Amino acid sequence: METLITKEDQKRTPVSESSEVTSEPLTTESSDEHENWLKSDSEISFPILMYHSLSEGNSLKIPPAEFKQHMEWLKKEGYYTLTPEEAYDVLTLNKKPAEKIVWITFDDGYLNNYTDGFPILKELDLKATINYITTKIEAENTFNLAQMKEMSDSGLISIQSHTVNHLEVNVMPYDQQFSEMADSKKLLDDQLKQNTTTLCYPAGRYDENNFKTAKDAGYQLALTTEPGYAQASDGLYALKRVRVSPGYDGAGFGNLLLSNQ
Repeated sequence: METLITKEDQKRTPVSESSEVTSEPLTTESSDEHENWLKSDSEISFPILMYHSLSEGNSLKIPPAEFKQHMEWLKKEGYYTLTPEEAYDVLTLNKKPAEKIVWITFDDGYLNNYTDGFPILKELDLKATINYITTKIEAENTFNLAQMKEMSDSGLISIQSHTVNHLEVNVMPYDQQFSEMADSKKLLDDQLKQNTTTLCYPAGRYDENNFKTAKDAGYQLALTTEPGYAQASDGLYALKRVRVSPGYDGAGFGNLLLSNQ
């Protein structure tokens, strides 16, 4: 029988047994490669932005000009953009590399993430993550392997997993779940010479059985579509995100970001 990992099992051990918040919540702590990171006595939470296609047409599509305004707002406001590895460290160490942090994510792997999004991110020197459906690697509307490698090699874009076929894993038996997650990870690991650490649940559908499967498949984190800021107490395999819809200029985007705390 498979052992069920619940959200309680996933939670990071609290840094402090005290529930009191001090008047000076941030301090620096020296010990390792994170010696310059800021330590918090209260739980750190941060926004994980959720984008899909950079185009027009429905609530999942953001025009490139609007996306650029969002990124310019983040740059102007001094946000540090996280890699998946840094996000994991923030969640497990309760330390962060800057006062303002954000994790920018795209789902599916649309070609316009490469043709429109990547140049904007390069221009502003911002990092982002694209959660890729690996059966789409030769599809017409997704970026191909050469483009994937170009983005990955830039150091700005991390390619992570959106499973093999983008099917709802919460209704699958364990073996099928595992194949969807592990086979996607293996392809990305092999092609990009990396350790793929993050899974994004297809269509935001998941249940607590998927937590164990994701861990067994070698993932450290998993992303949902549930609204809110990410924090370790929600579980490393049930991280919330901030959905970005069309119609926001830079200021409106900033209000959206801050209102989801």
